[in-house]
Amino acid sequence: MSGQLDLLPRSGVEIKPEPGRTEPRFWVRRLVIWEKPGTLLREIVLRPGLNIIWSPDPADLGMTPESESDLGHGSGKTLFCRLLRYVLGEDSFSPDDQRFRIGLAFPEGMVGAEVMIDGTQWAVLRPIGSHRLHYAVPDTGLEQVLAGNYSATGIEPFLKTVESQILSADVVALIPVEHPLQAWQVALAWLSRDQECRFDKVLDWRSSDSDSGSPARGLSTTKLLDALRALIGAIVPEEYKLRAEIGALESSQKETEQEAVRHASDADRVRARLIAELGLNPNELLPGRLAVEPLRQAAKARLARLATVSPDVDVSDLDALRSQADEAREQAECLKRTLAEVEARIPEIEGLMRRIRGERPGISAEIDQHETPLCPVCDVPISRALAEGCKLSHKLPDLDATKKRLEQLTRDLEEEGSRLQANQAQKVQITRELKPAQSYAEGLRQRVREVERSRDARSDAWGKTKQLITDAGSLEEYLLAQEKKHASAEVLVGEIEKKRALTTAFRDAQADVFSRLSRSFDAIIREMVGPNAGGKVTLDGNGLKLSVELGGERSTAAIDSLKVIAFDLAVMCMSIEGGIRLPAFLIHDSPREADLGLSVYHRLFHLVRNLEQGDGQPLFQYIVTTTTRPPDELSDMPWLRDRLGGAPTEARLLGRDL
Repeated sequence: MSGQLDLLPRSGVEIKPEPGRTEPRFWVRRLVIWEKPGTLLREIVLRPGLNIIWSPDPADLGMTPESESDLGHGSGKTLFCRLLRYVLGEDSFSPDDQRFRIGLAFPEGMVGAEVMIDGTQWAVLRPIGSHRLHYAVPDTGLEQVLAGNYSATGIEPFLKTVESQILSADVVALIPVEHPLQAWQVALAWLSRDQECRFDKVLDWRSSDSDSGSPARGLSTTKLLDALRALIGAIVPEEYKLRAEIGALESSQKETEQEAVRHASDADRVRARLIAELGLNPNELLPGRLAVEPLRQAAKARLARLATVSPDVDVSDLDALRSQADEAREQAECLKRTLAEVEARIPEIEGLMRRIRGERPGISAEIDQHETPLCPVCDVPISRALAEGCKLSHKLPDLDATKKRLEQLTRDLEEEGSRLQANQAQKVQITRELKPAQSYAEGLRQRVREVERSRDARSDAWGKTKQLITDAGSLEEYLLAQEKKHASAEVLVGEIEKKRALTTAFRDAQADVFSRLSRSFDAIIREMVGPNAGGKVTLDGNGLKLSVELGGERSTAAIDSLKVIAFDLAVMCMSIEGGIRLPAFLIHDSPREADLGLSVYHRLFHLVRNLEQGDGQPLFQYIVTTTTRPPDELSDMPWLRDRLGGAPTEARLLGRDL
């Protein structure tokens, strides 16, 4: 260590490295980006220990930026972190629009990393352009894979190895994911927090804005806490199983209580209807099932009253009444039809009589003519023609036939007159009988309708009252079901409380893990904030809490960010000591909050640098990107691994505008 480094205070964090280990269990040797196979864009060689990727802000260098592109932002720091996450197993490396622009600029582009897993080098190669071939090959280098010496394997072999060798099957089984090979992706989300999360909360690992596709985005806070505890060895399978049982019991309790509420609502509805239909005073009824029997008895009494037939309404022989009404109606209709026939015959007879009367004068005149007839040929009196002789005709009129015709017309006229008188008399008689017959038929019809209405009303009232008796039984059933559901819910509450007490016992059994974590957290807070500060990590029924004491508990944006950073570093220290399955590996993307003091921020770098203690290789890898200038003594190799810039274009991570 140089003399300048000797002037820095040593870290107060006490670490006992895992015995026998000579390198980190998991670390990245280098990240390489190709424009296309054979055309290198950028290679960043990394190391165990502290790795700084710096994109200087011109103001930190005493310069004035000439344009926005001269700023330290937009140089590719976050893209570097995302590409690193991508080759370590995440599904995507940027939001859709940026990925599209990168794919358009580098259709044959590739990114790869050489990753050390328990001493074995893995070459992981993934496309950033239009290709869809992914490689994960052990015991080889990136160039050999890129040269086409291997068939595409997909990323799955790498994920399986990390989960089996680094996390272990026991830990993987405790991480609440829905699909295989997602446990490492959840761990990776914690180890490489999204820049968008801004280190605000300890369990904020992935932002929806990053389009990372990480399964951590879909996990609730409870499940993220379960994953965290599994990764640091602070939860055992028995407790996880117990928590699942508690969740199932809570769901059952909630469902049971909802059913009890539903039964209570049904009971209230039926009770209100019974009271309204029976005309009772609700204040006179006892609560609950004590009201069922009075309601049932009231309904039965009403039914008994309905069984009594009213003396003025006889519904016992409705069919006979209907038959009588039908006969009366038919009689009235018959009279009406007969009257119509008579009324139709009278004009006919009168017309016939007029016609007979019209014929009689002509026949009488014909008889008179026949008594002194003229020759129809020559108009000479017949008597003269007979005396002198007619030279033209010998035909004489038939006087007897004409007289007989007149007599017949007279008889016909008399007969039709008699018939006319008979029909007129019949009309008078029928008219006299029709109105009473119609009134009688209408009265019977109204009587039938009245009796039918009475019968229907009685039947409806009877049916409704019988339904009220049934409803009283339903009310009792609803109230019984409600009581049973309430009792079941209380039993479930008791079971939940017992199991929660057991989880508390499990948490107490794992108190040593959080005690170690809290000690490391406290030491890191003291190292970064000052000797008067203190930190604490607690886990209770309300979740995981990080607190910083400095003349009272502090909570500002900078302090909250610092707490998350310190927590991650404390867990990394535990990983260095061994005993937990989470690797001692961290990626922090621009962790400085705007109001975090520069001196405090620099202490972060000093702290991590001082963790590289001993003569051997550091047993962790901490990768940090920053726009703020790191401490001068750490602004060069071996800690500064690359320097990016917004301008010129070649200084950016991908070396061009997108």
